[in-house]
Amino acid sequence: MTTAIEVRLPGELLSQAQEFIRGGWVGDLDALLTESLRRYLDSHGPALDEAFLREDVAWGLHGAD
Repeated sequence: MTTAIEVRLPGELLSQAQEFIRGGWVGDLDALLTESLRRYLDSHGPALDEAFLREDVAWGLHGAD
């Protein structure tokens, strides 16, 4: 399943992405954004998990204040 989204990119970032595509490194912007998001989530997953666990522990120890 895929979902269409609308995204706003700074002009310079879009230009860099288009150069990357023209260089043949990736097929299109959809593929580039999908792979970029996948890599970001893979690299930040454990840090996010730890942050959520810390929040849960803090809430358990100190309540919702």
